[in-house]
Amino acid sequence: MGIVRLLDEETINQIAAGEVVERPSSIVKELVENAVDSKASAITVEMKEGGIRYLRVTDNGCGIAAEDVPNVFLRHATSKIRAKEDLECIQSLGFRGEALASIAAVSRVELLTKREEDLLGTRYVINGGVQEDCSEAGCPNGTTLIVRDVFYNVPARKKFLRSAATEGGYITELMYRLAVSHPEISFSFLNQGRTALYTAGNGNLHDAIYAVYGREIASNLIPVEGKYDGFSVEGFIGKPAIARGNRANENYFVNGRYVQSRILNRAIEEAYKPHIMQHKFPFTCLMLRFDPQRIDINVHPSKLEVRFEQQEFVYEQIYHTLSAALRAFMSVPEVRLTDEIPVVREMAPPPEIFETKRREEYVQKQQELFVAESPSYAAAPASPVQMTFPLKTETYRIIGQLFHTYWLLEVDNQLYLIDQHAAHEKILYERMVDAYRKKEVLSQQISPPIIVSLSPREVEAYVRYQERFAALGFLVEPFGGNEYALSAVPADLYRLSEKEMFCSLLDQLVETPVFGPADAILEQIASMSCKAAVKGNTKLSEHEARHLVEELMTLENPFHCPHGRPVIITMSKYEIEKKFKRIL
Repeated sequence: MGIVRLLDEETINQIAAGEVVERPSSIVKELVENAVDSKASAITVEMKEGGIRYLRVTDNGCGIAAEDVPNVFLRHATSKIRAKEDLECIQSLGFRGEALASIAAVSRVELLTKREEDLLGTRYVINGGVQEDCSEAGCPNGTTLIVRDVFYNVPARKKFLRSAATEGGYITELMYRLAVSHPEISFSFLNQGRTALYTAGNGNLHDAIYAVYGREIASNLIPVEGKYDGFSVEGFIGKPAIARGNRANENYFVNGRYVQSRILNRAIEEAYKPHIMQHKFPFTCLMLRFDPQRIDINVHPSKLEVRFEQQEFVYEQIYHTLSAALRAFMSVPEVRLTDEIPVVREMAPPPEIFETKRREEYVQKQQELFVAESPSYAAAPASPVQMTFPLKTETYRIIGQLFHTYWLLEVDNQLYLIDQHAAHEKILYERMVDAYRKKEVLSQQISPPIIVSLSPREVEAYVRYQERFAALGFLVEPFGGNEYALSAVPADLYRLSEKEMFCSLLDQLVETPVFGPADAILEQIASMSCKAAVKGNTKLSEHEARHLVEELMTLENPFHCPHGRPVIITMSKYEIEKKFKRIL
């Protein structure tokens, strides 16, 4: 007798549910996306015990017709697409028709829904994929879904859930992203009966960021905007001062959907590289709008992955847009000897956002509070910890060298400290990058040539980008088999091993081929500049220091070394006199 047999329907549904429902936050994501697709202007999410025991998602959207209610819990039942051709131009957040069926297969679900044109709504109960009730009910316009006891019938999955606090943290993080990705919708998020988040839903992205992330981030934003062939980007990026040690605040949304993309991560982080320290990550809230035919979001049931038709083009445009915005905000960190932390008043929103009058009153008060205590980015004064550097136009006086490493300059009631190593490193880096981009790099012949053995992937990377290698100053020729002869290298290698330089570039291209060799080459130039620059704890003459400062000021961005460390910091006369009690 054969051993291959068909699985029963219940087992099939539970297996399929595992692709969509990973944890309670997955349920929230799917239900809120459905609420957004229903054209809701207000959405409430409530959780108890990390969403494991209880979740509620309520919206004031279009509702569901009574005859459609049982069908929405069938697998692959959806109102968002009709045929396979629709997959090429998806406009909605949901489209696969799997979410409700998957949720119902592993939990206890109650649905209440009513359309505006209907006198009565519908109550529907389904537990573990089995319908238990479908009847008329009185309820407000829109849809409410209550989900209880996640994975109650799949103990093998339930035991892998984390603590209620951890699962609740995933939901909170998700709600932050949902709220800023749709500033036109008012979001209310309740945890154990207490309001954890409320947004006004006035369509202002800056206001939504303030409501979610607070005053510090909202007052340190740089607006960005760009339109290109096939897509556009707008939103805000954070000033370097608010960079964090993880990617938690690195957000971007494609057609209103939160996604994760190695290409977008790399473009963002490369743009910030000259401005922040290594292992620090920026705040971003970017809205990318693509022609639906130029992206594929039908990659995985979670819909977190996206594929771009022109990956390199997308990378380059995002990188250049963010780089330009950051260059426009060139600043020097200011050392402050006193810190005055403002107290921000908070208001608790009414418990139910669908009480229209109270909700409108609260929104008005919240907006008044926002205007009074956190001016919008357009009207806000410069951040108290940032200021521009005037040495290009002002006369300066060199005071001296501190610790054989830092040069002290006095300029118009400001004291500037310049790190001589970081400054020299930046000068060398900019010289080499400029020569590379102008194709003025000189080559140095090697005799005899250096023989390098390459793997098949390294050979592929070199062949693909050999013109770029030639522009940098490398001359490489086949030597037979998997060996290549390195007969010329860039002239300004600064004692770096020729073979090490070439192989290191190839290694990086093998790891990240989609971005081309430019990034890898710039990283190597930064490394070479660091090794060649004058070191700290080295005594320089005043003449050498003056030459260093004047050459530094010819650069477009003299404020950070290639690795993101500050080159210059400043302290105001006001701060110094305040410390000496000359000013009270």
